[in-house]
Amino acid sequence: MTLPLSILDLAPVSEGTSTPDALREVVKLAQLGDELGYTRVWYAEHHGMPSIASSSPEVLIATSAANTARIRVGSGGVMLPNHVPLRVVETYRTLNGLNPGRIDLGIGRAGGSDGRTLSALRSVGGEYFAQELAEMFAFDEGNFAPDHPFHPVRVVPEKVDLPPVFLLGSSGASAQAAGQLGVGYSFAAHFSQTPAAPAFAAYRAAFTPTGAFPKPHAIIALSVLVAPSDEEARYLSGSQELSWALFHSGQVRKLVPPEEAATHDYTPQESRIIAQHRPLWIVGSPATVKAEIDKKVAESGADEVMVTTTVWDYELRLRSFRLLAEAFGLE
Repeated sequence: MTLPLSILDLAPVSEGTSTPDALREVVKLAQLGDELGYTRVWYAEHHGMPSIASSSPEVLIATSAANTARIRVGSGGVMLPNHVPLRVVETYRTLNGLNPGRIDLGIGRAGGSDGRTLSALRSVGGEYFAQELAEMFAFDEGNFAPDHPFHPVRVVPEKVDLPPVFLLGSSGASAQAAGQLGVGYSFAAHFSQTPAAPAFAAYRAAFTPTGAFPKPHAIIALSVLVAPSDEEARYLSGSQELSWALFHSGQVRKLVPPEEAATHDYTPQESRIIAQHRPLWIVGSPATVKAEIDKKVAESGADEVMVTTTVWDYELRLRSFRLLAEAFGLE
């Protein structure tokens, strides 16, 4: 059986390009994923970052779904503390009504930005996540207690199901909850140092079957860059390395070109940041990358792999997804 592969798109903005350029690339990547046999494409929610154009997943979902035919399209995810639960239900029912059977609703507990920006968003903070999640499901299922002030609220559109829900996690904290709720679970191994296997085990141990998920479904998100050779892939990965080091050093920039990364005079702090995170990035030729992904899947027990790819050149980013699809025999 072919391992299901999916795409996590952050809509990266490269230096020398504009945000509108990055947004146009969103549709191109979704169409390529549709053509190559990727299972789904998800859009992240980040705010206030010049290197990422994905601040409004639902708009990207609607646009990509309208320009593709088969691939599932969803959020990876809606950062629930930034949103009113009723509005999330309304939005994703609408998307599912327009694109029946093709929408996913990934839900996260983080804010996806800095404190000042989250304040501007009126984010309530992750400590209220369980309460907000329960409220979201109550609106969808119409099961508020008769004496609850929201009991009379009508949720529209009516007679449209909420899409399949996935809880997102990076530490394992949401794994048991995802299992108890009988929803999907996605682990952010593309940036988390925490091993995914214990989280997946906790998810499966707590799992209760539901209509949307008769059995558990665990996705591992990985950072992957594929090029024809290991040498070229390592050179191209310099963009991600330098951009990551600059970001975590408080320097806000768009994604830098690999030529700059190759000649950059790295500070000791930047070198430490890269050394800490480099083990999380899978970089190399198709054979090298496939072997590494297969290893991650065997170690974690994931049912599906979701790939995010950071390359300065948009055409080479598309090439990476083509090479990955070929390596795994997607159709």
